[in-house]
This record gives sequence, structure tokens and C-alpha cells, in this order.
Amino acid sequence: MTALQGFSRDVADLVARAAPAVVGVEHGGGQGSGVVLAGDGYVLTNAHVARGGGPLRVRISGSRVVTGARIGMDERTDLAVVRAEARDLPVLALSERRLDVGELVVAIGNPLGFERSVTVGVVSALHRNLPAPQGGILEGLVQTDASINPGNSGGPLLDAQGAVVGIATATLPWARGIGFAVPAHTASWVAAVLIREGEVRRPLLGIAARGEDLEPAVAAEAGGLRAIRVLEVVEGSPAQAAGLRPDDLLLSASGNTVRTLDDLQRVLVLSQRPAIPLEVLRGGRRRALTIRPRPALRAA
Repeated sequence: MTALQGFSRDVADLVARAAPAVVGVEHGGGQGSGVVLAGDGYVLTNAHVARGGGPLRVRISGSRVVTGARIGMDERTDLAVVRAEARDLPVLALSERRLDVGELVVAIGNPLGFERSVTVGVVSALHRNLPAPQGGILEGLVQTDASINPGNSGGPLLDAQGAVVGIATATLPWARGIGFAVPAHTASWVAAVLIREGEVRRPLLGIAARGEDLEPAVAAEAGGLRAIRVLEVVEGSPAQAAGLRPDDLLLSASGNTVRTLDDLQRVLVLSQRPAIPLEVLRGGRRRALTIRPRPALRAA
């Protein structure tokens, strides 16, 4: 068997294992894709797919369509969980692994209604930001050249082992070979919160910040290649009370390394502690601070 034949066989086997857990999510306003997270019917998709008007339907296969119900949505990440009226469904697990640029990825979804279409590409870039459908910014996206078209939204991006490493979310209509996905390490905690609470309530710190790649000298001081740069501190906010300053590099929260804003949000949302210990780099020196985030209000 040639290397090309072996590669072809591996991709075919990967798709055969994963495709049964990819479903269609449909409503009166359009259709998209979804990933079955649990055999009793929990499906992860995009918020912009699930928010459409009219009742939801989940297409398990070409001939099997069941009723779906919205369990929760998070506009900040464009993710939603839908409950399909079905049992004993095949599932796909979300990977916590961080991707590398250049990795092979496979996208499966229902572009333009063509059920379980498969495309292959690579991870083109990481940490991309894109305007969100309902305003705001989608942060920390995976960019890929695996073809993603209308209807792919909510479908999985798989790595070479068949693990879900992203959830397809957006394309640029004027560009070809550029698609975007929410990383699975973000989708995993957001989906868990949506299933449990129906929404994601993010505590308030009172900062403007961004994740950034560090220059080699700063990376050596920080102990990593990325960190969160504080750009602005709001007057009277928990961040000001904690002693955070503009240009601080936030390295960890509650003992967890934070490379991206999603890493920080994950700690804030999942932590049950009223006070969060922080480690920052300021002027070449590490400093320990403690912040008491302001609880987020429940959505009306």
C-alpha cells in the first residue's frame, strides 16, 4: 500500500466513525449542523443556527427527523445546546487538546443541505477574532482551509485521530479557503454550563484586555509564549481594587495558566470562590494579586 492509499484509508475510517454523530439542525429560518454530545439527545451547535424562528428539528439521518428543544445559548461564543427527542444516539467527545498550525483537520457537516459532507484541510492559524452575528467579537477562533459553507455551521472539525477539536462557526463570504471554528477546549466548558444552567454568566472584572504572543525576552520572563495583556482598568471596578494596572501581563488565575481570554473566562465562570488569586508580570517582576469579581446578572 502506498502512503497516499494509507492516508486515504485512514481518512475514510475516521469519517465512518465520526459521521453518525453529526446531525442537521433545522427550523423555519434555515438549517445548520450539530454534534451529538450525549446519547440521550444533547446536541451542540451554533447559537446563530439554534436561534431561528419556529420549532426546531434535528435530522438524525436523511429519513429520520425528530423534534428539538433549545436548552441554552451563548452569544459570546456563538454556541448553543439543543435537546433532540431521541435516545441511544452515537456521540463525539470534545477534545481539550490545543491545536498547532499546520495540523490536518477534517470538517463534516450539512453545507447547503448536502448531508454529512466531508472536507479536508489544515489549521491555517489560531487565535483569530471575527465580528459576531449579533454584534461583539468572536475571540480565539481556529482558522482552517477545510471548506466550510452555509450549513456547515455547528458541525465538527476533527483532528487526525478523529477527536473533535473545533465547532465550525463562520466563513468570510468574499473569501475562499478561509473558515473558522470555535476551539473544542472552549466549546467543552461552555456546553457543560449551558446544559446545567441554560446560559453563561460571566463575572465582571472591569478590564479591557487581549491575549497576545510574547516577544522572546518577555516570554522567558513569563514562562510561556502567550499571556493576557491588560489594556485598560475601569475606575471603581474589581480590577482596580485588586491593584491591576494597564500593561500588566496576566499569567495565571486560580493557579491555572491563562494564555487567552477564554482561559480567563473559563476560570471565572467555573470557579466557586469569591476571591480569585492572580499572577501578573509587571516591569519584569511577578506579582501576586487577589481579585473579587462582581457576579454577573442573570439574563432576563
